[in-house]
Amino acid sequence: MHKPSSLRWRLLWNLALLLVVLMLASGLSAYWNGREAADTAYDRTLLASARTIAAGLSQRDGTLSADVPYVALDTFAYDSAGRIYYQVNDIHQKLISGYENLPGPPPGTPRTDSYPALARFYNATYKGQNVRVVSLLKAVTEPNMNGMAEIRVAETDEARVSMARSLAADTLLRLGMLAIGALLLVWFAVSAALRPLERLRTAVEERQPDDLRPLPLVEVQHELWPLVRGLNHFTERLRGQFERQAQFIADAAHELRTPLAALKARLELGLRSNEPETWRTTLESSAQSTDRLTHLANQLLSLARVENGARAIAEGGAQLLDLSQLARELGMAMAPLAHKRGVALALEADEPVWLRGEPTLLNELLSNLVDNALAHTPPGGNVILRVTAPAVLEVEDDGPGIPLEERDRVFERFYRRNQQVAGSGLGLAIVGEICRAHLAQISLHDGEQAGLKVRVSFIAG
Repeated sequence: MHKPSSLRWRLLWNLALLLVVLMLASGLSAYWNGREAADTAYDRTLLASARTIAAGLSQRDGTLSADVPYVALDTFAYDSAGRIYYQVNDIHQKLISGYENLPGPPPGTPRTDSYPALARFYNATYKGQNVRVVSLLKAVTEPNMNGMAEIRVAETDEARVSMARSLAADTLLRLGMLAIGALLLVWFAVSAALRPLERLRTAVEERQPDDLRPLPLVEVQHELWPLVRGLNHFTERLRGQFERQAQFIADAAHELRTPLAALKARLELGLRSNEPETWRTTLESSAQSTDRLTHLANQLLSLARVENGARAIAEGGAQLLDLSQLARELGMAMAPLAHKRGVALALEADEPVWLRGEPTLLNELLSNLVDNALAHTPPGGNVILRVTAPAVLEVEDDGPGIPLEERDRVFERFYRRNQQVAGSGLGLAIVGEICRAHLAQISLHDGEQAGLKVRVSFIAG
């Protein structure tokens, strides 16, 4: 099984990824901003060089000439790592000085508004290198010549790229230092925030297995209160479950101890006798005691099945069942027992009644209700098993009934009203548990003629 990662490391990892993305975005933004700043700074120098060259234009004998001073190209000597190219064209776009084939401005290149000059800036490629070019128009007004001369000055972009990279690297360095500091602060902050949870874990681990006291709320943050409350609620339910199991084991031990002691005493008494008739009587009574013990053991196992079935229902294991069909099958199975006891067992279930439930538990419920009714109905009496819509089950008998003041106690485990009637006192307790598992309501009423009517109202499927 994969071990889950630490909450602290997961938080730091996610924050680190977010910071890396922000750093990359900031680095790209810093690079392009640095490129714009470099273009602004170096474009001014390009324009200054073009103006210097333009100032050296002169006309002699109808021919335009250019006297390019060294200072016009020396401007870049101390702050540029690239190369400088220039070109001077006369009013007829004829090269009079400089480099050939220096690319002109693309069609539609706008004139710059940043400087008071007829200049256009653009990017181009020259001799396989990326260059930044300024095209400056110089008016020529001479008696023999009238028009616009063009001066082009180009610079390779190494210096601009270097400046943009420097700005981006400086930005990334600063952001990286800030990110490391932020991660360290988050580490210490998360560690401090998790200390109460660590104390809570230690308190739980150091507890004894039987210590189910509620966890304290005073040492944890408000955000952890729902978790601690949930643990306390679970602990309370667990403690209640343990208490019920302990009480059940104690009651079961008590219920088993008495008949086992009586059975042992009866067998020892029979062994002391030399009369075969006494032996036979002892064996017959022992067989009856064994039957009662077997019935009690079966009832205890039924309670265990109820708990497993309730868990299956809670986990979505309920099935769509016809209650009428279940009652019909149970009635046919119990008919021989009713006939043996001289009791008429009738079934009233004309139409299907559908509900969602666990078939084993519902059969157990029907069996316990009918068996309990048969046990308390005198010979010649009647037991009616009735199923009606939407999902109601009724078992009515002609027995002595149950007084109102005792009707709540009959669902307690091992409770028996009449000690003379054979039984374990678990039948109605099992029925109550099955009803709770199915979210059904069970109630006891007086019969129409006499006796008792048990009504179970299910949720219709």
